[in-house]
Amino acid sequence: MIELRTPAEIDEMRAAGRFVAETLATLRSDTKVGTNLLSIDRRAHDLIRQRGAESCYIDYHPSFGASPFGKVICTSVNDAVLHGLPHDYTLRDGDLVSLDFAVSVDGWVADSAVSFVVGTPRDEDLRLIETTERALDAAIAAAVVGNRIGDISASVAAVAHGEGYSINTDFGGHGVGRTMHGDPHVANDGRAGRGFPLRDGLVLALEPWFLATTDELVTDPDGWTLRSVDGSRGAHSEHTVAITADGPIVLTDRSFLGVD
Repeated sequence: MIELRTPAEIDEMRAAGRFVAETLATLRSDTKVGTNLLSIDRRAHDLIRQRGAESCYIDYHPSFGASPFGKVICTSVNDAVLHGLPHDYTLRDGDLVSLDFAVSVDGWVADSAVSFVVGTPRDEDLRLIETTERALDAAIAAAVVGNRIGDISASVAAVAHGEGYSINTDFGGHGVGRTMHGDPHVANDGRAGRGFPLRDGLVLALEPWFLATTDELVTDPDGWTLRSVDGSRGAHSEHTVAITADGPIVLTDRSFLGVD
């Protein structure tokens, strides 16, 4: 069921969005060469506890997951792009890291992701990350009353295809509210002018993610981590966005913190 939020409810969602933004900014700043993925998860867990928030991940067990996730953040590295289950891995120079984080604050959920390189970056990695960020900007620009879901999907695809990347549509954006994943699904490719009409009060997590040379995924033995089938690297950018009569509101915006 697709739900619409009142202006008052969207205001209530701002607290979750701000906390998710602040947490990702903190974790990005703290994550360097030599950081262990389990340390990132512990730090995120500490921040959740201090805030009195609730993790959307730790007990999450959808049909595609082998078991409850058991951690509070997704840490995907290099050829892993989605649902990376934190494990005992110490980051190395040049690793491409994606952090995906969702919590509930006072009953409202926000969801966001950021990708970056620790240490010395490769040009092709920076191009991949920047493309996901531009695609997210394009998706947000298309998230206006009067457009349709297909307009968002098409805007993401235009950016990706313009850089020569192919697109997997199995995982994409989604509705956000009292739970982390709701209707509608927002694929990262689609036809403009098609799909559910965008209405005042619709809140979506928009999340372009691309792999460098494929659109096919394989699942790790951990039952969660999704990697490229050919070993090429991936990047992922995501914001929670409220569609309003006055334009889109990025609830997980990090720019006020001086970071992207």
